[in-house]
Amino acid sequence: MMIPVTDDRDSGPFFEAAQERRLVYRACKTCGHGIHPPAPFCNLCGNEGEWREAEGKGVAVASTIVTHQIHPDYPTPYTIVVVELEENADVRLLAYLQGHCIVECGTPMVLEFMTIETDGKDILLPNWSP
Repeated sequence: MMIPVTDDRDSGPFFEAAQERRLVYRACKTCGHGIHPPAPFCNLCGNEGEWREAEGKGVAVASTIVTHQIHPDYPTPYTIVVVELEENADVRLLAYLQGHCIVECGTPMVLEFMTIETDGKDILLPNWSP
């Protein structure tokens, strides 16, 4: 499985929280706009962002079933779902579901954590299920 860069200065806290089985997201301290991908400042008002805790609930806003294999670590079919975070609709995260899954827009999604192994070390990543 492809391993994300977990020590990036902007997204590092997202991955650190995941190791504690927590989901966090960036939002503007001033206007509340969700900042994703994470960045230091709000792209709407320019003010500073902060990390906020999420409950781990969302809703599917788009999905696709992948049937053409593009990477050896991802056998087909699999389903990718775009999940809008309940706490902040500006934040959308991806879910990876193995197999041919029909996920309609509006389907409630719940956070789960998946474990991937790399160099003898386990990394927890946020994922979603209907």
